[in-house]
Amino acid sequence: MSDFDFELPADRIAQHPARPRDAARLLVVGDGLQDRAVCDLPGLLRPGDVLVANDTRVIPAQLAARRGAARIGLTLDQPRPDGTWHALARNARRLRPGDTLFFDGAPDLSATLLSRDDDGGVAVRFNQADAAFADALRRAGALALPPYIDRPGGPTAEDAADYQTVFAAREGAVAAPTAGLHFSDALLCALDAAGIPRVLVTLHVGAGTFLPVRTDHVSDHAMHAEWGEVTEDAARTINAARRVVAVGTTTLRVLETAAIATGRVQPFRGDTRLFITPGFRFRAVDVLMTNFHLPRSTLFMLVCAFAGQARMRAAYAHAIERGYRFYSYGDACWLERAA
Repeated sequence: MSDFDFELPADRIAQHPARPRDAARLLVVGDGLQDRAVCDLPGLLRPGDVLVANDTRVIPAQLAARRGAARIGLTLDQPRPDGTWHALARNARRLRPGDTLFFDGAPDLSATLLSRDDDGGVAVRFNQADAAFADALRRAGALALPPYIDRPGGPTAEDAADYQTVFAAREGAVAAPTAGLHFSDALLCALDAAGIPRVLVTLHVGAGTFLPVRTDHVSDHAMHAEWGEVTEDAARTINAARRVVAVGTTTLRVLETAAIATGRVQPFRGDTRLFITPGFRFRAVDVLMTNFHLPRSTLFMLVCAFAGQARMRAAYAHAIERGYRFYSYGDACWLERAA
C-alpha cells in the first residue's frame, strides 16, 4: 500500500464545488500535462468518440436509528434482490438478530435486523417498500457526505443539489459518481452541438467507497460489491465507438466488468467486485475522466493501472503544486490510457 501513498496538504481538499460546475479545472494527462478546464471538454473529444456516464442517483442513506435507549447510526449500502438491505452500522455490537430499529424523522418506518457481519455490516429488512420506502427515506435520511467534507451541522440544502449529477435518474447510490458532478446543462448542449453521443450505464456506489484499505498488501484487500447494469443498446453503441470515454471510475468499473469475459462490452446486470490494480488489462475504456483521489485508496490504484503509476505520480505532484482542488467536490483530470 505504501506504493500508492502521497502527501496532500489539507487546504487542497475541496469543501464546495466549482460554480458553474463546468468551470472546474481539468488536467489533461497524456504524453505530457496540460492545464485546461472542464468546459473545454468538447474540444478534447473527436468524431467517433462516445461519452459514457453513470446515471445512478444518490439516496439519503444516512439514518439515525434507535433500539430501546441505544442510538445506532446506519448507512445504507446495497439493496439485495430479496428486498433486504446491507448497511454499515455504528454501535453494531449492541445489535442482535431479531432486533427492531426505529428511525428519527419517520415514525412509520422500522427495520428488523437479520444478521450482523464481523466488520460492522448488517442485513436489515424494512417494513416498507417501493414508493412508501422512498418517501420515508426522504424524511428520515440524510446524505452520507464523505468524511473529508466538513459540515459540522450536517449536509446543507446546497449539498442536496451539489451532490447529484445531471445524469442522475436511478436511485440507489450512497455516494455520488463524482466525475459526473462537473457536467452542466450548458456543457451537455455544447457536447450535443459537437455531435458527441452519450450513453448511460448504472453503477450504484456503495458505502464501501468510504472505507479505508486496512491491509498492508494490495492483494489482501477484499473489494466491496456494487450493483450495476449495461443494457444491450448501450453495449451496442459502445462497441461501435472509435474511442470510449468513461466519465468516472464507477463507469469504467462496470464497463470493464461487462467486457472482461469476451474483450467486448456485453449486456450486464448484477454485482461487481472488480478490483483494478496495476497489471490489469483494460478491454473497454480508452479515456477516463475522473477526480483526484485519496492516497492509499483503491481508486488511486485504478488510475495508476489505467494511465501508468509514474505518470500519475507526476500528474498528482503537478496538481498539488498548481493548486488543483482534490476529492469529491474538487477538480478533474482527463487520462489517456497507457500502452
